[in-house]
Amino acid sequence: MRKAVPLVFILTLLWGTNWPLFPIAVREVSVWTFRAVALLGAGLVLLAVARVRGESLRIARADWGTLLAASLTYLVVWNVASTYSAILIPSGQAAILGFTMPLWGALLAWAFLKQRPGARVLLALAVGGLGVVLLIVNGIDAYAKAPLGFALGLLAGLGWAAGTLILKRRPIAASPLVLTGWQLLVAGVPLAAGAFWLSEGGWFMPSRTSLLVIAYIALVPMAIGNLAWFAIVGLLPANIAGLSSVMVPVVAMVAGALVHGEPLGPVQWASMLCCAAGMGLALRQPVRDQSSAT
Repeated sequence: MRKAVPLVFILTLLWGTNWPLFPIAVREVSVWTFRAVALLGAGLVLLAVARVRGESLRIARADWGTLLAASLTYLVVWNVASTYSAILIPSGQAAILGFTMPLWGALLAWAFLKQRPGARVLLALAVGGLGVVLLIVNGIDAYAKAPLGFALGLLAGLGWAAGTLILKRRPIAASPLVLTGWQLLVAGVPLAAGAFWLSEGGWFMPSRTSLLVIAYIALVPMAIGNLAWFAIVGLLPANIAGLSSVMVPVVAMVAGALVHGEPLGPVQWASMLCCAAGMGLALRQPVRDQSSAT
């Protein structure tokens, strides 16, 4: 549990500050092009780093089905749905919907992995869920104006939870670096195909701003953030791993307020306290584990 704590903080910072950049990244290129470039670039970088470190890039033949299913349900569904959601509604509100993932994850883990949540995890879900509900109710006007953005945000969270469940049900024998790299590459292929199929007009060179934003998203939130996430998935049960991300929409709300002037008032701050309390409960090591670890 203790090993996961620094990874959670890294994940929260990198993914939370990522959301306000989505509308900037797709000003000149399509959602599909942006995501295809980001995923393929991040995957290649991680596999190159793994190779330099002397790690084997091999994935056992028996594990490829799991890798494909997890990549498609998490990375493809999540990246397309969450980006469109962030375009249709305020980025902070889209992040909130996407990060209903802990709720979906707990339900799916209970149903398919028989990981029945204990009292502490249920309390963490309730407190963190209250924070998310506060923000959803506060942003109901934005959802009413763009119901597709609302639906896509929820779909993103459900796809993420399903992909996590697949990996927990059939773990792949590979390091987080290699596993993350391959998943990003696998998910990038259908996104690239979609980018070519849906492309309109000729080739052009985007502005320096667009290139820098896309490069940053590919190398930092996409590569390093997903590396931290898959390491967390390997360390924690599925329901607690999902709760580890509950602070991300809080950071996204603050970042959205700073970058785009999105609302940040008493309701948002109350939600932050709830989300922080929920994550603290989820990651708190039980007393018996602390005593055995000393």
